[in-house]
Amino acid sequence: MNSIEVIAVGTLHKGFLEDGCAEYMKRMKNLFRFQMTELSEQKLVSDDEQGIKKVIDLEGEKILKALDKKQDAFIAAMCIEGKTMKSEDLALLMKDLEPQGRRLIFIIGGSYGLSDEVKKLADLKLSMSPMTFPHQMARLMLLEQIYRAGTINAGIKYHK
Repeated sequence: MNSIEVIAVGTLHKGFLEDGCAEYMKRMKNLFRFQMTELSEQKLVSDDEQGIKKVIDLEGEKILKALDKKQDAFIAAMCIEGKTMKSEDLALLMKDLEPQGRRLIFIIGGSYGLSDEVKKLADLKLSMSPMTFPHQMARLMLLEQIYRAGTINAGIKYHK
């Protein structure tokens, strides 16, 4: 059984995003071991380039600390410059990692993205689309795709 974790910067706001994420996490329980790790967002002190870089770097340090004891994991960093992938390809990646016993960890950065250090550590840079989405919306979309990939591998008729 796959072991999958999502490390996400920021907490969800109440409403449809929170409800949607909760629904997909509930559905995943029968498909694989799943864990959601939320890290606090860094407050932006100044909205100039230097202030934004500081936020990205501080959030990156929190992510690296969360990854510290997970050296054997396959890490997928969600970033706009990453590779796009079909749902079937994500399912295949998950299937390929299962016999290796490697945990699959997806990382979603905060509002300003991921630090270069986190991206360098990743085994895969993954993009949902060339479009830009709020990081909280990206979380819901990623959870749906993880669930979809799990149903493909399980032969469940969710995927069309």
